[in-house]
Amino acid sequence: MLSRVAERIYWLGRYLERIENTARMIGVYGNVLLDLPRPAKLVWESLLATTGSSELFAERYSRADERNVVKFYLADKTNPASILMSVTQARENARTVREIVPSNTWEGINDLHLYLQEHLDAGLARRGRDEFLNHVINACQFIIGGLDSTMSRDAAYQFLSAGRYLERADMTSRIVDVGLANVFPWVSWMHGGEVPDGSQSPYESVLWMSVLRSLSALQMYRRLVPERVRADEVVTFLLQDRYFPRAVAHCIHAVQESLDALPNDELAVAAALSAVRHVRDADIDAILARERLHEFIDGLQVDFGAVHDAIEQTWFLPRPGRE
Repeated sequence: MLSRVAERIYWLGRYLERIENTARMIGVYGNVLLDLPRPAKLVWESLLATTGSSELFAERYSRADERNVVKFYLADKTNPASILMSVTQARENARTVREIVPSNTWEGINDLHLYLQEHLDAGLARRGRDEFLNHVINACQFIIGGLDSTMSRDAAYQFLSAGRYLERADMTSRIVDVGLANVFPWVSWMHGGEVPDGSQSPYESVLWMSVLRSLSALQMYRRLVPERVRADEVVTFLLQDRYFPRAVAHCIHAVQESLDALPNDELAVAAALSAVRHVRDADIDAILARERLHEFIDGLQVDFGAVHDAIEQTWFLPRPGRE
């Protein structure tokens, strides 16, 4: 397989997963707003901080209110991670590898591209946002389902799978970060009042159920933990469960398996195994007790970056400026 083809297929997998998970992440906030009592409000800067997009956002917008932040993630052409730009990039990658991927992949991505052109305005408004995000998520699942059921398990599929699961691991960790490191500190309970340090919100279960729903994880979590939804158990489930396909541990193990099926895999597999050990061996209760979850997730994202760099170095052609 040509390096440029492998790279485009890898990024096709990443973009498809990024589209779906960006929609899910915006849905976290929408769900929380619906579930909280009327006096409560969210500060949208926390979402920008979680994705590391604060500086890019500040170049385009003067105020981080709901409409501007949602537009930034859904429709902003200057944001390379917006849903609009991710669909555009996925469509271009699928077009250039049409002889490799099943024909319904191109058709599904093109249909999603056309849907965005017609319905972006509805997605920006709160009233139509839920329907818009659900359509985007369902379209991505339809495309991925077609790939899973009709694509041969050759090198092309392994690159696609590695890209998908690496992106999913990263985004699941960010959604957990939204839930714990950002939602609680930025929620104002009494007409703009701050939550006292160290206090426990009476709406903890509501908030974490919203996070679980955003990952379609609530039912699977309930099978393991049928009682009250608690932060420590939710975080442990979403980071360390080996059987739930959106948990970080499952995702990074899937990345390692895909890379292990490729030739000359030593560097990339070593990076993936390091990430597997990092999440597997973590003492989540101790991390939460020391209030170091944000720091731990930052470390995981460094691991994910190292896996990506190893994949680039091993299989993709160098570009000007890339070391």
